[in-house]
Amino acid sequence: MATVNLTQEIFSDTINDNDIVIIDFWAEWCGPCKNFAPIYDEISEKHEDIVFAKVNTEEEQELGASFQIRSIPTLMIFREKIILYSQPGMMAGPQLDELIEKVKQLDMDKVRAEITEQEKQKQA
Repeated sequence: MATVNLTQEIFSDTINDNDIVIIDFWAEWCGPCKNFAPIYDEISEKHEDIVFAKVNTEEEQELGASFQIRSIPTLMIFREKIILYSQPGMMAGPQLDELIEKVKQLDMDKVRAEITEQEKQKQA
C-alpha cells in the first residue's frame, strides 16, 4: 500500500476507520527523514492491512504540535485508536517489521484494561 499524506482534516477519520495506522512525522529539510522515507515506503508495500501515513510537520504544524512532536522523524503507531508507540528517530526496515509484528500480536483487551487501571490510579 502506498503511503497517505495525513492532514488535520482527515486525521480523525483515518485513525477511527482503520485498525492500525503508522504515522511518520517528517519535514522536507530533514536529512534523516529523507533517509528513512524509502525504508518506510518499502515496508508499507509489505503490509496491505496497515495504513502508512506521513505528516509533513511544516505544512501540518497544528497536528505536529498536538502530539508534541519536537524531533523528526518521529514514528507513531495507533491500533484501535490507541497510541502504542511514539519515538523519534529512524529505524532500519527489519526493526520496523519487528515492531509491526509486536503491535499486531498485542492483546488489545489487555491494553485497554491496563489503560483503565492507570486512569483509576491517577484519579485516586
